[in-house]
Amino acid sequence: MKQLKEDLKNQTFHPVYLLYGEEDYLKRMYRDRLKKAVLGDGDEMNYSYFEGKDIDFPTLREAANTLPFFSDHRIIIIENSRWFKNASELADYLPAMPDTTVMVFVEKEIDKRNKLYKYVNKNGLAVEMTTMTERELKAWVALLLKQSGRKIQESTASYLLEQVDNSMTNIKNELDKLIAYTEGREIITKEDIDAVCSIQVTGRIFQMMDAVASGNQGETLRLYHDLLTLRENPMSILYLLTRHFNVLLQVKGMAGKYDRAEMAKKAGIPPFAVGKYQSQCRRFSGSKIKSMLDSCIETEYQFKRGNIGDQLGVELLLISFAEI
Repeated sequence: MKQLKEDLKNQTFHPVYLLYGEEDYLKRMYRDRLKKAVLGDGDEMNYSYFEGKDIDFPTLREAANTLPFFSDHRIIIIENSRWFKNASELADYLPAMPDTTVMVFVEKEIDKRNKLYKYVNKNGLAVEMTTMTERELKAWVALLLKQSGRKIQESTASYLLEQVDNSMTNIKNELDKLIAYTEGREIITKEDIDAVCSIQVTGRIFQMMDAVASGNQGETLRLYHDLLTLRENPMSILYLLTRHFNVLLQVKGMAGKYDRAEMAKKAGIPPFAVGKYQSQCRRFSGSKIKSMLDSCIETEYQFKRGNIGDQLGVELLLISFAEI
């Protein structure tokens, strides 16, 4: 990432870039910044775009061999080609590509054993766009708000990250809504977040389990009905509950054995979410988490046998949690 930023700053470009990983927002941002850095504003004559696994290689090669028109470079952006997981002719072509062409790949998944990846990694720049840590996300949130004349306390930023989907794209969308909602005010509050942000389903699941831990059946069912009002399918809610308890069991079992980064990797959750799961783990014994997980599995079994309706089944399941 450091080298990529230096290329953008110094206007010195590698012949080929690979932007890959889970964080789509960062991939799009650096894709667009590379295009602007190479061409400036409004130059579409020296720009070509290809997408998908069925890209015609001769057409791509012809575009890459075309010299730029009244510009030092031309840029080709290729998205979701899957050429970094499958064989392609491109690895053999790239050494002969004109040095006036800059090629940028944007991919979700790659195989580091792939011939094309090895070439780019050696002769170009391969940058993984990973999920930010909680600290990095908070700093990013504060920066975006500062640019719009807003401020947010660290605890409120933590609350925002707990409540909304953790992708940067979604967080940015929610920040835009908060900025518009708080026109004329400087401080973003928890109440502002509750008023305008789209609360993610997993956030409601955490709230439901906190209500279960407190023995509050009424609040548990209110949150469940909120999800139904938002047109969430009861079976989808059951899936998320099952996944939630699986993660809780894993996090509880890894306590004191691994750091947060390793726990996140093993449990398949963002690093900044580990603290939330650890906090909730302390409210339940391992046996209770296991009992709730078993109840989820049994409820799904009863659904499939046609012994109970999905909406009522999840409601009875949630009621039973407070009694386990």
